[in-house]
Amino acid sequence: MPDGYPPDRISIFSTSEDDEESRLEAQEIGDYLLAKSFFDCREYDRCAAVFLPLNHTPINVSSASPEPENHTPNKSGKGKGKAPAQSPEALPRPRTVTLPRMSQKSLFLALYAKYMAGEKRKDEESEMIMGPMDTGATINKELIEIARRLEDWFQERATLGKEAQNHGWLEYLYGVILAKSNSIEDAKEYLIKSVHLNPFIWSAWTELRDLLTNVEALRTITPKLPPHLFTILFNLDANQSLYQTSPDTHSSITELLKAFPTSHYLQTQRALLHYHSKDYEESERIFSSIIHSSPHRLDSLDHYSNVLYVMSSRPKLAFLAQLATQTDKFRPETCCIVGNYYSLKSEHEKAVMYFRRALTLDRQFLSAWTLMGH
Repeated sequence: MPDGYPPDRISIFSTSEDDEESRLEAQEIGDYLLAKSFFDCREYDRCAAVFLPLNHTPINVSSASPEPENHTPNKSGKGKGKAPAQSPEALPRPRTVTLPRMSQKSLFLALYAKYMAGEKRKDEESEMIMGPMDTGATINKELIEIARRLEDWFQERATLGKEAQNHGWLEYLYGVILAKSNSIEDAKEYLIKSVHLNPFIWSAWTELRDLLTNVEALRTITPKLPPHLFTILFNLDANQSLYQTSPDTHSSITELLKAFPTSHYLQTQRALLHYHSKDYEESERIFSSIIHSSPHRLDSLDHYSNVLYVMSSRPKLAFLAQLATQTDKFRPETCCIVGNYYSLKSEHEKAVMYFRRALTLDRQFLSAWTLMGH
C-alpha cells in the first residue's frame, strides 16, 4: 500500500494510537496475513522469512555449547534434564543485520516464529522423551540472534523516547528468552514491563508465574504489578501453582465468581483449590458440573482424573477417558487421563506409554512428569 494511504482507511487495519505504527501496519497487512497463515500451519521458518532478511550467516553455537554427545546428563535437575543455559550477554554476538522498517506486530510475529522454529528443532534433536539423546544438552539455537535483535530494537526505541508507545509483545518475548537463558530476575523485569504496557497478554502473566518458586517471591513482585483485573487473576493462578489454600484465595474466587458466575476458568480454580486441600468429594462435584455444562473443555481435566484415581472411581474415570479421547486424543490432558485410567486398572506399561505420549506433545506438561514418577 502506498505511503500516502488515507488516515481514515488506516484505522481499518490497525487499532494502534501511534500514527506511524498504524501506517506501518496498514502497509504490511498483506504480508502479515501471509506470514500468519504460515505460522498457523506451523511453517515457522517461512513465516519469519516474510519479514526478516535471509542474507545472514546462520548462527553457529557449537563454540558456545559442546556437542550433545560430549554432555553428561544433568544430575542436579528435577527430572526434566534442563541444560545449563547461558545468558545472552555471555554468548558470542552474531553479525548485526539491519532490520527492515516494520511494525511491532510484524516484528513480534517474525521473531516469535523464529523462536518456535528453534524450539521445534530442539525437540527433534532430543528425539524421544527419556531416550538416549534426551540429556538436556540440546538448546534452541535461535535464542542468541533473537535476543540481539530485540536488544537493538529496545535501544533504538529508548533513543527515540518511544518506550511508552511499545505494545508489550516484544517485552514478553524478550522475557521468555531471558528465562530460557536462566537470567531469572531480568526475565521478571521484562515480563512486568510487558503486563504494564498491555495487561491482556495472559502469556506474559503465565511466564511470570512459572518463574516464582515460593510465596515470598510472589509477595515481592505483587506491588510492582499494574492495578488491573488480570493482576487479581494472576495472584489467584500463582497461588494455585504454589499450592496455597489460604482463606484469602477462597475469598478471591468467591468475589470473582460474583462478577463472572458462569466462568469455567474460575469454577476450575475452585475445584483445584479443593483438590489441593484434599477435599476430593467437593472437587469432584465441581468438575462434574463443569463437564455437564462444557463437555468438550479439556483444560485441567488431568487434575480431575487424579481426583477420580484417588477416589478409585473407575466408571467415572473410564467415562472421562472416553470423552476426552473423542474430543481430542492428541492433547496432553487426554493422554494423562487415559494413563490414569490404565494405572487404576494396574496396566502400568500402557499407563507409562500414555504419559510418555503426553510429554511428547508437551515436554513441559508437569502432570505427566509427576504421574510418570508415580
